[in-house]
Amino acid sequence: MLVLDELRSRYPEQELCFSLRAEAGEITALIGPSGAGKSTLLAMVAGFARVDSGRLCLDGRDLLPLPPAQRPMTTLFQDNNLFWHMTVYQNIAIGLSPSLRLTAAQREDVEQVARQVGIAALLQRKPASLSGGQQQRVGLARCLVRQTPVLLLDEPFSALDPALRFELLDLLRTQTDRLGLTVLLVTHHPDEAARVADRIAFVYDGHILEQGDKGLLSAPRTPALQAYLGR
Repeated sequence: MLVLDELRSRYPEQELCFSLRAEAGEITALIGPSGAGKSTLLAMVAGFARVDSGRLCLDGRDLLPLPPAQRPMTTLFQDNNLFWHMTVYQNIAIGLSPSLRLTAAQREDVEQVARQVGIAALLQRKPASLSGGQQQRVGLARCLVRQTPVLLLDEPFSALDPALRFELLDLLRTQTDRLGLTVLLVTHHPDEAARVADRIAFVYDGHILEQGDKGLLSAPRTPALQAYLGR
């Protein structure tokens, strides 16, 4: 279980404080208005933003002393950060070794994850020749090949057409179930949360104002969430 216990960061214009529990095998969708603190929450968990106080633990292990590279998690952004001069194979493989010197077992891991996300036929192509949906599959494959227990996803599919968004969300759901991942998914689309999330957390003004199962979307309790959902 990933636990955020009053994870706090203080800025001159805002103080953020988050408490959340996310189980293995579950997707927790973080929804809320722009500027509420959703992306900052992910950055605090990943180690990219400072934390002034509180606890961050995974299965009882304190993660706060660890630098980002040593935390057992992988982050995927809307901009998938692909290397345009590399092939799809190399873009996935770099998640395992920056030098691209892979063992035979690692090469098989790259090919296996490519098959799982439906890009096995694209391994020798460059990202510029791929569609937006294919590029995001490559980014997701690079996350999965690292085999970290936690995935942090910051609106990774928001620039795609609805049909492609739902296709990749279903793929994420399948991989979460198969691998027992703990996923935090930032989204501006409540329909995405309704489709794949096990838990919903509504982030508002630097805090998690409401959280619960998907029933939260049909029965919001606070005026802020009601307004966000257009109720």
